[in-house]
Amino acid sequence: MAWWNFWRERPVGVQPADDGFWQAFYGQENFAGEHIDAHGAMQLSAWWSGVRLISETVATLPIGIYERAANGDKRAVSSHPLYGILHDSPNADQTAVEFWEGRMLGLCGSGNGYAEKVEGAGGRLISLERMPADTIVSRTEAGALRYKFIDRGKEETLPEEKVFHIRGFGDGDVGMSPVSYARNTLGLAKATDRHAGQTFAKGGRAKGFFVMPPTAKPLTPDQKTDAKKNLVDANAGPNAPWAGILEGGVNFQNVTMSSRDAELILSRRFNVEDICRWLRIPPILIGHSAEGQTMWGTGVEQIILSWLMTGLRTYLVRVEQAMKKRLLSPADRARGLFVEFAVEGMLRADSAARAELMSKMVQNAALMPNEWRRKENLPAVEGGDQLFINSTLVPITQAGQPRATAAAAAVPEDTQ
Repeated sequence: MAWWNFWRERPVGVQPADDGFWQAFYGQENFAGEHIDAHGAMQLSAWWSGVRLISETVATLPIGIYERAANGDKRAVSSHPLYGILHDSPNADQTAVEFWEGRMLGLCGSGNGYAEKVEGAGGRLISLERMPADTIVSRTEAGALRYKFIDRGKEETLPEEKVFHIRGFGDGDVGMSPVSYARNTLGLAKATDRHAGQTFAKGGRAKGFFVMPPTAKPLTPDQKTDAKKNLVDANAGPNAPWAGILEGGVNFQNVTMSSRDAELILSRRFNVEDICRWLRIPPILIGHSAEGQTMWGTGVEQIILSWLMTGLRTYLVRVEQAMKKRLLSPADRARGLFVEFAVEGMLRADSAARAELMSKMVQNAALMPNEWRRKENLPAVEGGDQLFINSTLVPITQAGQPRATAAAAAVPEDTQ
């Protein structure tokens, strides 16, 4: 198939009113008349900051493979071959952080994240190669999914079993594109930025006309050229003189709304909040605080916790379920294996909160001291592989016993 036929082919099974990568990556109409695509959206500071916050946060969370026992216990399975791919290096070119940032970037832009599954001997997964977010998803006549994309100038088509696909919000073969549906908001924000930029580029001067007196004769072509040179060109641009002289009854008639009347500053502030609404991010997390709101304190801490539960968690669960369904084998799933992000990794930046959490876990027999030390990259200590309870920190098997009895129980039999 020639390259022009490839780009003309439309995806099958996309969401209503959403043309997938066509609208997200090649722009579409909006009320403001601005060209909006995935790359143009990233030129808006609020969209860039929000997408970057989501992508980097998910990409830097620890990820592990666990086994669920029959009694509900969860055990880490770091020896599984998939662990190194997901946690350390998905492919020869990228680190795990770089790889997951790319998948989340696609999820926030086109509503989909893709990667090619490369298998070795025996069908074992050996790497995940990045795929562009503008991949075309369609169905064959038999109903099977296929994924078509351009890789280093060459057209590639992969079947469903060869692709790791993370679908965004929606109910179809592909996720709904946030950029496509937010086109009016993004177009308005881009138009507002353009208006502000053009205003400063013209030195804050408004558009208008130089009006000649009613008694004046129509200007000749040469007089129009001189008038344009002396009145228009001389007062255009940011370096124009701060004042000019109008002779012969010439008057300037303003035909544009001033920045104050247009409430330019308030419009730009609202654009930030509106973009955050699309990304489900509290504006304060990208450096935008409401009037009278502080950037620090316990209130912000609660905002972050709320975002983790109602905003970020939806991305984490979506990715986790996609990994379980499309990366783990049926035998692994039958064994009770699953993949999970450790949201406790968000506490690494808050040493006080992390220490308090771990201390309470140890004192209430929920965590063994050596488990805590391993999380902090500290060596294990003798006697640390048992549970303690906060009663002078005796082993949990001796809790409630008289001191003499507990002491005698702690002495080996051969020394009694």
